[in-house]
This record gives sequence, C-alpha cells and structure tokens, in this order.
Amino acid sequence: MKAIIACLLYVVIQVESNEYYNVTYEPVQRQLLDFKKHHPRPIGLWTKNAGEPVDIRDTITINSDQFSNQLLIDTISTVAGERIPERVVTAKGTGAFGYFEVTHDVSKYTYADVFNGVGKKTPVVVRFASGFQNKGGSDLARDLKTMAVKFYTQEGNLDLLSISIPVFAFRDPMLSRDITHAFNRNPQTNMYDFTSFYDIVTLRPIFAHSLFWLMSDYGIPNGYRKMDAFPVHTYELASKHGEKYYVRFNFRTELGFSYLTTAEAAAIQSLDLDYFTRDLYNAIGSGQYPSWKLEMDVLSLHDLKKVDYNPFDVTTLWKNGTFYTVPIGRLVLNRNVKNHFRDVEQAAYNPGNLVPGIPGPVDYLSCGERMYYRDTQNYRLGRNHNKISVNMPLYEKTYVRDGTPPTNLNMKNAPNYYPNSFHGPVPYVDEHRPWKKLKVLETNAFDLEPAWYFYNYILEDEAHRLRFIANIVLTLVPVTPPVVQRAMKLLHLIDQDLGERVKAGYEVALAAQQALANATPAETMSFRRVPSAEGHPIQMSDPR
Repeated sequence: MKAIIACLLYVVIQVESNEYYNVTYEPVQRQLLDFKKHHPRPIGLWTKNAGEPVDIRDTITINSDQFSNQLLIDTISTVAGERIPERVVTAKGTGAFGYFEVTHDVSKYTYADVFNGVGKKTPVVVRFASGFQNKGGSDLARDLKTMAVKFYTQEGNLDLLSISIPVFAFRDPMLSRDITHAFNRNPQTNMYDFTSFYDIVTLRPIFAHSLFWLMSDYGIPNGYRKMDAFPVHTYELASKHGEKYYVRFNFRTELGFSYLTTAEAAAIQSLDLDYFTRDLYNAIGSGQYPSWKLEMDVLSLHDLKKVDYNPFDVTTLWKNGTFYTVPIGRLVLNRNVKNHFRDVEQAAYNPGNLVPGIPGPVDYLSCGERMYYRDTQNYRLGRNHNKISVNMPLYEKTYVRDGTPPTNLNMKNAPNYYPNSFHGPVPYVDEHRPWKKLKVLETNAFDLEPAWYFYNYILEDEAHRLRFIANIVLTLVPVTPPVVQRAMKLLHLIDQDLGERVKAGYEVALAAQQALANATPAETMSFRRVPSAEGHPIQMSDPR
C-alpha cells in the first residue's frame, strides 16, 4: 500500500513540476504540457456558448433536470456539427505558418510587389497533403503530395498550388472528375482499386508520364521537408515596361530531396501513419525550420516563338537548353498552427488568387481549376470562405454582402452597390497590365516520348530502374487480366525493354502470390505485407 501511495505521489510531482527531466519528448508529445507551462493558472472561467459562466453542478446531468440544463443542450447540439465536408482530394493534410523573403532582384520579369525588393518578407501559410488519402489515411502512400502556399501580400492573396512532381496527369479539365473517381475508393467495395487505376491510365495514356514519376523514387519523399514542389502551370508574368515572360516556378527544398523505398515506407507505416505530419511539426517545434528556395524557369515572348514543343502543356517538361533559371527567394516555415481546424482544415487555396504583375497561367486546365476550386470551397466552407481568418487578405473592401457567416464587419454602413456617388470603394487603373492576351490552342493528342525519356534518362541508374519496375509490378498484381494486357501493351509501346522487364517481374510476382495462397501457415512466415503504390498492402515475397 505504501508503495502504491509513493508511486502516485511521484506521478503528481512529475506532472506538477512542468519539467521533462532526463526524458526527451518530441514537440508533438509535449504539446499539452507546454500549454500548461505557458499558462500556470486556468485561462479563465468556462462559459456556455452565449457567455454565461458554467456552475460546476451543471457539469453532471445524471438525476437532474436535463431539459433546462443549457450546458447539456450546448454540448449535444454542437458536437454533431464539428465536422465539415471532407476534401474530395488532398483530405489528409497538415500545415504551418512562415514567411517568404526576396533574395534576388526579379523586377525585370514582374512588377508584382511580393517578389520585388531584396529583403522583403511576406507572411505565408502552407498546407501539405497526400493526393488521394482520406483524412485518416497514411502519409506514406505512394501518392501525389501537395504543397499549397498562400502569400499574404499587400496587393491581395497569391496562392501557388504545387505538387511533388514536375508534371501533371492531364491537361483537359473534363478529366478531373474521372481521374478522381478512378483513383479513389471503389463505389461497392469501398477500397482502392488498381483495376480502375490502370483502366483509365491505359484508356488515357496521357496519364503515363505522371504515373512514371509516382512509381519512381519521387513517389514517396522522405517527409514534406525533404520534398521539392512544383506549381506545374506555365505562368505569365508582366514587367512594369509591358514585357511578358512565361515561367514555371519551382520550390527546391534546402535540405535536399530525399526519398523512401517501398520497403522503408512499409516499415515506417506499420508504426506511424502520420510520419510526414509528425516530422514537420517536430522539426518546427524544435527550431529546425524547413525551407525552400523559390526559383523560376523563364522563357521570353521571343523564346516562346522558337521552341519546338508546347511550353503550356502541364503533362510534359520543358526541354533542357531552351530556358534559363532565375532565383527569387526563400520560403521558411517557422511556426506551427495553434488550431488545426481553424488554420489548416479551413484554409482555402485557389489558383485564381493572383496579384498585379502575375496574370497567371493561360492553359485550359488552369481556367477549369479556377471554376471548380471556387465551387469546392463554396460547398465546404460557404460563400464567405475568404472572410475566415486564415483566408483573409491583408486589405479587403468589396461590395459582397451577407450570406452564411462569417461576415465579419460586413462592410458596415458603406454603399452596397457600384457605381455609386457616395464614396464607396473605387477601382484603379493598372497602367502596367498587358493590353494583349495570349491565346493557346491545345490538342487532345498524347505523346509517349516524355514517358520514354523519363525511363531512359531521368531514372539515373539501374538501381533506380529496378525499384521503378518493382513498384509497377507491385501495383499490377491485383489488376484483372484484360486491363493488365492493356497496361503491358502500353509499357511496350513506351519502351520495349521496360515492357519486357515489367512482364517478367509480373509473372514472378504472380507465381509468388500463388505459392503464398497454397502455403501452410508455417511457410507464410517467409512472406510479409508491404504497401502498394497507394499505401495499401498486398502480398509479395520478402525482397531482402
């Protein structure tokens, strides 16, 4: 009995001391104790939703008049409404605050205030996510990773939506729904289905190039901090002299790109589905602030007329030797969010959020994105989503009124129509804005050369090719035969060597799967479960 009392006393002393002694806790693990350390006393009286202080006798409702207990009514009536619609894509995510600092003079290319003035700092909020994972899914899926950056500039919010590979899957916005459906859960089984995945890839071979990037070492970066990110679209920039430039932005991690193999990701995933999220939070909480260099690949209007490829095609890379690269500045994340729902779940990023000097992309996919991103945010957050604190620009005066809260000051008593003669907000004339608009005519034809080039030149060595082929084989095993045959044909058309090696690996994997199905329980100990390209386990023999 004395031992038990002593043990309890020790625990109380440990907690009350607010010290960590010789135990090293990660910032993620010590969050609650850190809060207590910064608030030695309770932060105030608990109140009901309307502000009335809570009497301690109302905190227990057994054998009481529950009908008149407003605290109970507040609790029951609000808990069911704590969730908002989950994002259809990029649902599993995290984020942080930081700043962007201009390190190089790029006034030659754009008059955008955010990128002009060496040393200028602009606050940012960044959201990272996995492309097709649900909110409770795995960070370690072989999946597209995203990095959305919101710059709070003096001229409005600038949103750069980036992905972890430098090419996008398609260029026709009409395909957005179908690829989302095919890459998400099957409507009957509610499971990720590689048959639908490869079915749409073989019927729309334009997807092949981005698929190759995902099946390579670039498919699972070693956390968000060690990941490059690419806004993908070709942006039009305008200088103060009326000159136009066409650029592709790149965020290059200053830690250097690092990847996880499928086996490494499987080992981590068995212990921690939130590996990327934990790594980012702990790094910032420990003062190891992640950072990226922002640069842009540049083509002038004159250069544009000489290239022998479509520089606006988001499914392909620009050819080496046709452009030059210009550094702009550094993105640094130095502050974790205080409330995930407020700062990450409610954050709304829109490729249509641009600023003077950056007219933005001119391709058709970008035009489509500006529509469906806005529609998504209206559905998830309401039509006043830009009045939620994390989305609010530094300066805003509009003729938008009312609607579902938040409305904030709702422009108070200012005129609510334009034009008016009573001193409501007025527009200005942007003298530097280009007078002419570039019109890009695109084709729905696809070219297999980018995928061929990736296999032969971007995969830098034989070891990388072997991992790439193994990842493809792993995802083909559960696919039904007719679709597998089309996939094999497509791979053969891209590169004969690739097709033959994938076919050979596929046959070996099928044999291993059959052997496992026929094995005794003791024999199955030589097999283990590893995640597929989407982070969902399938059987294969131990590769060690």
